[in-house]
Amino acid sequence: MKIQLLALSLTLLIFSSCIEKSNKVLEELSVPEEDSNLKKSIIDLTHTFSEETVYWVTAKEFQLEVVSRGDTDKGFFYAANNFETAEHGGTHLDAPIHFSKGKQSVEEIPLEKLIGEAIKIDVSDNALEDRDYLVSVQDFQEWEAANGKIKDGVIVLLETGHSKYYPDKLKYLGTDQRGAEAIKLLHFPGLSSEAAGWLVENRSISAIGIDTPSIDYGQSEYFKSHVILLSDNIPVFENVANLDKLPNKGFEVIALPMKIKDGSGAPLRIVGVLQQ
Repeated sequence: MKIQLLALSLTLLIFSSCIEKSNKVLEELSVPEEDSNLKKSIIDLTHTFSEETVYWVTAKEFQLEVVSRGDTDKGFFYAANNFETAEHGGTHLDAPIHFSKGKQSVEEIPLEKLIGEAIKIDVSDNALEDRDYLVSVQDFQEWEAANGKIKDGVIVLLETGHSKYYPDKLKYLGTDQRGAEAIKLLHFPGLSSEAAGWLVENRSISAIGIDTPSIDYGQSEYFKSHVILLSDNIPVFENVANLDKLPNKGFEVIALPMKIKDGSGAPLRIVGVLQQ
């Protein structure tokens, strides 16, 4: 009888210990009550495509042809359109092959580079004062001094404040003229080649975006920032919208381009996801 009682006691002791360990594991895995109530807010960072869409001054602009819009003879409504456009215009992605031979085309870019944690570098105070402002290494270093080192694998968004002018071409591009002669009239901020080189050499980012027509500033002739970034297979997002609605960090980005085979670029639907 004593042996049976001893065995029962040991069994209860082991069972109690297992329950305690199990509860401890569940506590570690469970979401804290304050976190379980968090809601996600989605910010659309994409300009709408229409006849107002801003394109490079030598690129084919967006055209929408209505094929059908109305009631059919069978009694149901039917709408369908054709559209025609250049790869590079409106909110779009520059694939690495755009400025770097042999690098990734649109469909070859890993989704992991287009979806993930993101940060925002706000240079709008300076860029709204100077249409030819170049985002500098100092801008990145000042952001890091306030927010910590730029993490590996993040998506970097540059806010110049110029998206508020979109789609007014004269204010946004610096000219409302089109054609090769208009290129010399372009004035808008961009990323300096020194800062692009600093990112490639000292940080490991997934992608970079800006709220202007180009990652290189309007007066660029050699597009050095494009070459540096795209040669390192870092895709670029251009004409990004609503960056003023994002914090400097603590959000995610989803940037999905039209999957064009051998594409040097593509229209982009990009959103920011914030935890509230």
